[in-house]
Amino acid sequence: MATDYDAPRRTRPEELDDESLDELQTRRGDPRSGVVDVDEPDVVESFELPGADLSGEELSVRVIPKRADEFTCTRCFLVQHRSRLVDTSGGQMICRDCAG
Repeated sequence: MATDYDAPRRTRPEELDDESLDELQTRRGDPRSGVVDVDEPDVVESFELPGADLSGEELSVRVIPKRADEFTCTRCFLVQHRSRLVDTSGGQMICRDCAG
C-alpha cells in the first residue's frame, strides 16, 4: 500500500478505525495510486539555499600538484605528507587516520 508522507500523522489508535471500507476501496481504485512523483529539473534548479546567493559569484580554485614527499591515501583519497604514511601492505598507501 502506498504511503502519503505529506499527510498528517494519526496519533490516536481510534483515528485508525475512522476510515470506512468504502473509502479504502475507493482509494485503492484511484488511478493516481501507482504514479511515482518525479522531480522536475526546473524545480530542482530553482531551489535556493537560505542565505546563499551565489548568482553573481565566480568561484575559482587553485590546484597545486602533489609533491614528491606526499602520497594519496587509498582509503580516504586525501593527499597526505609521507610522515603520515602507516601501512603499505598490498601496494596500498594508508594514512594514520584510516589505519587507526
